[in-house]
Amino acid sequence: MRTVSLLFLVLLAGCVTPSASRIDARTFEIDNGGVANGSSAPNRRLAERVCPNGYRVLDETVHRNGPNLYRTERGFIWTTWTIRCL
Repeated sequence: MRTVSLLFLVLLAGCVTPSASRIDARTFEIDNGGVANGSSAPNRRLAERVCPNGYRVLDETVHRNGPNLYRTERGFIWTTWTIRCL
């Protein structure tokens, strides 16, 4: 039973996809769904997709609470990047 629940959590963690929203012509904000251990790989992949010629990270916010900064979910870290395309 323990392995089944662990497998379910791993599959659930793989379903998290970051989203990018446009701030202005070359600036985007990338919100990462909660990722275990705070990996920034989803942000990097989306930033490379949005800005194929390169990007610069202007701001990075990291928090351990839920996306609404109120409820606490153990083991997940939310990151928000503000990037500018080169």
